[in-house]
Amino acid sequence: MFTGLIQEIAKVVSILPLGKGKALTVHLPILGPAAKIGDSIALNGACLTAVGLDGPLVHFELSPETLNKTNLNFLMEGTLLNAEPSLRLGDVLGGHLVQGHVDGLGELLTRTKEDSWEIFCISTPPEMKRLIAPKGSIAVNGVSLTVVESLNDRFTLALIPHTLGETTFGTMKPGAPVNLESDMVARYVERLMFYS
Repeated sequence: MFTGLIQEIAKVVSILPLGKGKALTVHLPILGPAAKIGDSIALNGACLTAVGLDGPLVHFELSPETLNKTNLNFLMEGTLLNAEPSLRLGDVLGGHLVQGHVDGLGELLTRTKEDSWEIFCISTPPEMKRLIAPKGSIAVNGVSLTVVESLNDRFTLALIPHTLGETTFGTMKPGAPVNLESDMVARYVERLMFYS
């Protein structure tokens, strides 16, 4: 379980074939030295297991399912990723409850400057349009955010300078694929409605 509050920006050191999956090594100067084998770390909102450690370098294995469902499939050496360690009992929940289970891929359509903040417009995958509501929570590349407006095929976010500076959103360009995780409550409400 995560909160969607990013602890540091990781940098991809290598991404290599591993059977039908991939072996990923990232540089995590803050989280890496404190990590243990088996720890869960969310990268761009996808919950991954640390399988190897070398100081600030952390090694992960990406399954075909992870590659098919997330933007981790598009990684290259040097790519920057939002990183967050798993939540521990007693930790402050400053964002919202995030599972690290990506529901779908969106795309950054536009980013528009508004005074000191920016409006990001992101496409909504068809399977998620019932799960995104105005003023509701959503995790985008692992960041806990509040939806401003939700239309049938897109939604908007208002990002403050702090968020832009402490996450990969600051350098993100239109066309970038983004991992989306809906609010946990919305997911269960939809499931209950399906069977009612």
